Amino acid sequence: MLTKVRRPTIDDLALPAGKRARLYRMLYEYGPANGTLLFLPIDQGIEHGPVDFFDNPDSIDMDYIFRLAIEGRYSGVACHIGLAEKYFQPYAGKIPLLLKINGKTNVPSDDEPFSPMTSSVEDAVRLGADAVGYTLYVGSPRQDDDIAQLDLVRQSCERHGMPLVVWSYPRGKAIKEKGGQDTLYAVDYAARLACELGADVVKLNVPKIGENLEKQPKPYNTLNLPEEEAIAKVVRSAGKTLVLISGGSKMGDEDLLHKARLAMDAGVTGLIFGRNLWQRKRDDSLAITTRIHEMLKSYSA
Repeated sequence: MLTKVRRPTIDDLALPAGKRARLYRMLYEYGPANGTLLFLPIDQGIEHGPVDFFDNPDSIDMDYIFRLAIEGRYSGVACHIGLAEKYFQPYAGKIPLLLKINGKTNVPSDDEPFSPMTSSVEDAVRLGADAVGYTLYVGSPRQDDDIAQLDLVRQSCERHGMPLVVWSYPRGKAIKEKGGQDTLYAVDYAARLACELGADVVKLNVPKIGENLEKQPKPYNTLNLPEEEAIAKVVRSAGKTLVLISGGSKMGDEDLLHKARLAMDAGVTGLIFGRNLWQRKRDDSLAITTRIHEMLKSYSA
């Protein structure tokens, strides 16, 4: 039976004033503005290339994305330095910016993934961002470099009072050998590692239940949990790090709402849905966003 998970609030996090002020804006002044979060990420141009923009050609235009985020009342837009410098200025103050400060393409093999720095916390401060995002590849053969790089980012975030959002993604050949990147073992490990390494917020994928159970380490190879219980376990592993659930590939409206509601019931703080929103046409995107907002009203904190 699912043990109710209490999602941490901003008062639980013992944040310094700068981090608290920026995180408070995203939680209570923008987006649902009730202690939950709804982000619109547009970092896929680096991570996947232009292919993701084919479904809705309008989405390749960052002005379209920023206007969509403002009209749809999002908590913030996540993007890389080039897009922020070229497009964000007219929208500064109207929508929070989450500056993604590392990234890589998907052209090479994912056996030894590592995302180099593409910008800095200082760039985020200069641009008026309310948070920075960092991708950590949990279990990669290059995790020594990754963890060391993340620690430098964390220290800079502390100096500048900038919230740190970690995209905590299990990747690499060792993860594949232990069941794959979407197993409960992998996602649960990713949640805990983000907490232990100092993330204020962690972005995770929903674990796929029952996937490759026989390959997962003990006792995960015996945990064939219902989906909500699996998400709740991940939230508990994240401790006082706020959890965002990723939307992943585009899905139908009802499936997306089911995923969102399941995650919120399990104790996550919010949602970070990119392709599931901007790959739809504008009116369809705003319509499903309105339904997400209605659903999030039930989770005020």
